Amino acid sequence: MARDGGAPTSSAPPFLRLAGIDKLFGSFVALKDVNLDVQQGEFVCFLGPSGCGKTTLLRVVAGLEAQSAGHIHMAGRDISTLPPAQRDYGIVFQSYALFPNLNVADNVAYGLVNRKLPRAQIAKRVGELLALVGLPGSEAKFPAQLSGGQQQRIALARALATAPKLLLLDEPLSALDAIVRVHLRQEIRALQRKLGVTTIMVTHDQEEALAVADRIVVMNHSVIEQVGTPLQVYRHPASAFVADFVGRINVLPATLAEHNRVLLGAAHFDCPHQGAPGTAAVIYLRPEDVVAHPIAQGDANVLEARIEKIEFLGSYCLVQVHALPLGERLLSLTLSLNFLAERKLEVGSRLPLRLLPERMHVFG
Repeated sequence: MARDGGAPTSSAPPFLRLAGIDKLFGSFVALKDVNLDVQQGEFVCFLGPSGCGKTTLLRVVAGLEAQSAGHIHMAGRDISTLPPAQRDYGIVFQSYALFPNLNVADNVAYGLVNRKLPRAQIAKRVGELLALVGLPGSEAKFPAQLSGGQQQRIALARALATAPKLLLLDEPLSALDAIVRVHLRQEIRALQRKLGVTTIMVTHDQEEALAVADRIVVMNHSVIEQVGTPLQVYRHPASAFVADFVGRINVLPATLAEHNRVLLGAAHFDCPHQGAPGTAAVIYLRPEDVVAHPIAQGDANVLEARIEKIEFLGSYCLVQVHALPLGERLLSLTLSLNFLAERKLEVGSRLPLRLLPERMHVFG
């Protein structure tokens, strides 16, 4: 799947189709008219804040919750009312959900034993899966003897044991340390590509979703706000919520003006828009789209700023500046350590900037 283009271009029917999914818990609306197509072999992330409905939607797909309305089709089959055991998926939970009284081999083999496969075939499959997730030879260990990352690998091996057509991951990395989480998400993505299994992962971690997904489904307040590739969601947010939730952003109150210009504070700037002049709006602009720029004659969207704060973030710094035309509101931009050092920039330094008009997103 292209990670920087549009929606999947395959002409084949979707592997998974959610149509008009509603879910009510009493009077509480957990999901409202959710429609989504997932293609064969695609890695899709449900992304959103706590309580937005993403885990409920995953549980509806799994049959662990019954939708209040709507239909689910998988591989051309209506599974809307089928019990979980008949839906052909593997699932990995945030809590791993390993059986503490069973060793690794028995945990991984659990679904295979239920299918009454021969012992030799089960042992061979367990060995293959443990090698696949990077834990060969660990059959005799118990979950308590494993680290959190190792337990999650075993949970993943168990989910894949029956070769399901669909893999469901419910916040699988949120309980892990940051370094382990980054390493394991890379391994999960590589494994998914190798196996070609259609995968849906729930996460509230935007960096995680941007790093692994073919497409991201951004959810908020029980509805889907946007579906797109990581680059689409990041560069072309469909709503103010998506712009604010995914990545860092400058939020600037503005008034629309004529000829694709906007009034920010006391100054006019070029900014494509289709609104009526005089309309109040909000401009969303990412820090990397505020560019340190030597002012040249004829340049548009330039201003002079003073550095107020430098926040060290490893390979780059988040720099907050005050620009007189914008009033008291501070503007954030990202600069590399080398850039700051080469120009001897520090708090109090003056810095010419340019706001990239094509990256300014206007919402009412």
